Amino acid sequence: MSTTVTPLTTADAETLIAAARHAADEAGVPVSISVLDAGGHPLAFRRDERAVLISGETSTAKAYTALQLNAPTAEVADLVKPDGPFHSLPTALNKPLLFIAGGVPVHRDGQLIGALGLGGGAPEQDHGFAQAALQAL
Repeated sequence: MSTTVTPLTTADAETLIAAARHAADEAGVPVSISVLDAGGHPLAFRRDERAVLISGETSTAKAYTALQLNAPTAEVADLVKPDGPFHSLPTALNKPLLFIAGGVPVHRDGQLIGALGLGGGAPEQDHGFAQAALQAL
């Protein structure tokens, strides 16, 4: 018997945004935050007006990468280095993949329901803020 898992909702996305924003604000780091549903469609986005402009694009690309690989971008970054097994993956597809820490998949009841991406801080900071947001959900 298969159970239906509730998809990522707009309310969930707002919870993730608020928690990530709180973590980043506590650290004094201006960031952009992107939340995608399981199909890769944007559910929510927030960019601190002080965040570097490119962080809007990087947060979305990190979320998309985490969604497509169903893995945190922090865990796959080494796989695409020149000596890594997937070194050609970033250029093999015509998709916005970004292998820098800050993207995490979002699961509910063990099923992938979306992804969250942060950009603007150092990669390890972005990853930490994303982890904090997942805890809030």
